Amino acid sequence: MGIHMSLRLGTAAAAVALLAFSPPAPAVATACMGSDPAIVSVVVKGMQSSGGLNHYTLSGKVVNLGTLAQASSTLQFVDIYKGSTKLDSRGVPPLRAGQAYAFDYVSARSAQAGAQTTTLGFRMDVREPPNSGSQACNTSNGVTMVRF
Repeated sequence: MGIHMSLRLGTAAAAVALLAFSPPAPAVATACMGSDPAIVSVVVKGMQSSGGLNHYTLSGKVVNLGTLAQASSTLQFVDIYKGSTKLDSRGVPPLRAGQAYAFDYVSARSAQAGAQTTTLGFRMDVREPPNSGSQACNTSNGVTMVRF
């Protein structure tokens, strides 16, 4: 009986140890209970050469993934960075829940530059209107990078 009891305790201890060192179960995604402008994609749409420069057209999409429309007075932008240097911004109108907005940006670089050597960052910059509450309840999805 002592051997049988220690086997059961050993099995229970192993199960507890396995649970303790297992990765957590993925969280179930829930809709943001407010407005949630997110940069859902930025891709290279095309390239044109002119002299010693290549002009890359980048196409991006912002979608309000939240359950509420943004306030009509919301000011927001997609800021475009190379490293920590801000290159430009694209204005984004206030979005209804589920509404998408597309924008383009043209980046020029030397025709001699190697493939996949330029990385640009795209970040949402949402300015809260006074007394309107948060216009972006999940700021983690407001940043993306593209390399070309």
